[in-house]
Amino acid sequence: MPRDLPVGNSRMLINFDARYRLRDFYYPQVGNENHSGGFPFRFGVWCDGNFAWVHDDPWQRELDFRGDTLVTNVRLAWPREDLTVVCNDTVDFHEDVYLRRVRVVNARNTPRQVRFFFTQDFRIYGNEIGDTALYDPHTRGILHYKDNRYFLVDARTAAGDGFSAFSVGVKDAPGLVGTWKDAEDGELAGNTIVQGAVDSAVAVWLNLAPGGETVFHYWICAGFDLAAVHQLDEMVRAKGPERLVERTASYWNLWVNKEGFNYTGLPEPLVDQFKRSLLIIRTQVDSGGGIVAANDTDITGFARDTYSYVWPRDGALAAAALDQAGYRDLSRQFFDFCLRVVNPAGYFWQKYNPDGSIASSWHPWYRDGREELPIQEDETGLVLLALWQHYQRYRDVEAMKPYYRPLIVQSARFLVDWRDAPTGLPHPSWDLWEERRAIHTFTVAATVAGLRAAGNFAESFGETVEASSFRRAATEIWEAAEKYLYDRVEGRFLRSLYLEADGAIRPDRVVDVSLLGLCRLGVLPPDDPRLQATVLAVREKLSLKTGIGGLARYEGDVYQLAEGCAGKVPGNPWFIAALWLADYTIAKAKDAAELTEALPLLEWCQRHALQSGVMAEQVHPFSGAPLSVSPLTWSHAEYVFAVLAYLDKLAEFSVCPTCGTMALRRDRFRPTPLLTPPEGHLPVGGQPA
Repeated sequence: MPRDLPVGNSRMLINFDARYRLRDFYYPQVGNENHSGGFPFRFGVWCDGNFAWVHDDPWQRELDFRGDTLVTNVRLAWPREDLTVVCNDTVDFHEDVYLRRVRVVNARNTPRQVRFFFTQDFRIYGNEIGDTALYDPHTRGILHYKDNRYFLVDARTAAGDGFSAFSVGVKDAPGLVGTWKDAEDGELAGNTIVQGAVDSAVAVWLNLAPGGETVFHYWICAGFDLAAVHQLDEMVRAKGPERLVERTASYWNLWVNKEGFNYTGLPEPLVDQFKRSLLIIRTQVDSGGGIVAANDTDITGFARDTYSYVWPRDGALAAAALDQAGYRDLSRQFFDFCLRVVNPAGYFWQKYNPDGSIASSWHPWYRDGREELPIQEDETGLVLLALWQHYQRYRDVEAMKPYYRPLIVQSARFLVDWRDAPTGLPHPSWDLWEERRAIHTFTVAATVAGLRAAGNFAESFGETVEASSFRRAATEIWEAAEKYLYDRVEGRFLRSLYLEADGAIRPDRVVDVSLLGLCRLGVLPPDDPRLQATVLAVREKLSLKTGIGGLARYEGDVYQLAEGCAGKVPGNPWFIAALWLADYTIAKAKDAAELTEALPLLEWCQRHALQSGVMAEQVHPFSGAPLSVSPLTWSHAEYVFAVLAYLDKLAEFSVCPTCGTMALRRDRFRPTPLLTPPEGHLPVGGQPA
């Protein structure tokens, strides 16, 4: 089930699913230590002797955000009981406190008592062994703790009252499903402490006047010890939870609008989706610099693993999008992360945990009697490219010095050396989809782009020998690509080459949307006839002929393909695929009319996002329902990148209202293509360490 509503502050991330159940509670790192383990925290209502959880059918739900914020706007209706509830959830932008504002409206002309029940199913450190839950008389709240993770649950009504009832109990034991079951009769037993596999339930009882309404707040403080959560709870009471919700809304509104982009000519729904994508990306960025791919734990049902990792590829593309949008600090934190984790030999492992340790992997280190380097070489090249684009955007010379020798030069040297002698191409590595090991056109494009970027850095730092080495290698690799990866029979580029044990070279002619990386990464201009033929094949082979539309990743893609769809579609439509085609369409546009051809692709992405603006990895080819993880950071990053490219190109085609000539406005920065030399030298005295 997708995560419709993520809210966070780079240390705490809270995810709600499509039925408005709190499903993920990450702290103190985004993507690490999920203290709910994907199990739901329930929210239920008792009124006039009837009880229902809001995720059940008696309730109608609309899940969205307040505009331009990371504060939810959830509308809940119980028609049979004439009750309406509006909830606003957020994580304070500065403190590690999750807050929920609840407004309840009684639509009947009679006074009524309404009881709200909240359950907490903590599995601290991701497991339920050895947890403690207790009533805390100091705060009159409920405390969950294990080792040095503490979570304090509290609430306040408009009258200043706290919880009306509470209980803690055992779960997942014979005959004991959890304390949430105790709430369904509208009462709670009042048990004060329990240890082991535990959960808790709390209640707020409200008396509503005929046609009346009221507001109350519920919150959870997180900390490393008891004193920390007590101090946070006192802060919430002193400042008032309403003030914290509103200050957080104001902060995110300021954050997402800080650049003041000129959106003239971009349809309003696409502007809204652009801003929402920036905010969604922000929730997936950890305070340690890691940009996490996705934090939807339901994917564990597919492979018993998650996407809660930092892939250098996904992170580099997201950092580049954040840079172009003006968020230099976030991209710099990611580059600091890369500097910490890069292998001394100059390459990156497949993926990392948010704390920088090497993550789980399925790439073999040893096969067919010999050692094998289990890497995806495109990840190394893309980090170099993102760094160069960052420097072009900000010219922050001092900031680049620490990266230059250990990250830029060392990684570029690795790319220079790690080549197949017979072909001159990079050695086989795993592709960007992580499914096949070969020499891939996308990997070659990323390698060439990375080496060109490193060459630009080296020349700027006055190291002409290194610059010449990196650029020469980029030229040699691209010449080899033109020889081996361009299919003269098909008149387009191949997806991959397989090097057989007997020395034979086997071409892979499957059409893959990653071939658009040749343009996306600045390796080929959009009007190159070989690229144009490749794009035509992508359109013809990967466009879905269903009512949903969109583009598949590649021909015959079966990943997450729904039962009964095989042979009917080339694969599920991916947001990334549509956005890469949009990037190409924008790049090749020579006038405003051609530029508008990209709008249907951007609109397709916006239409197939959830009501909240969250975009998944892919969608069902016939129903349009989100598939795989949701939200996927990469999907939102590509949307941001494409929209900014569209706005840049639109500015080029703007006509001055005074003289009638092309305005060529530069409302924001666009990076210089890698096809051109760097713009001068960095004004650096001496050589970087």
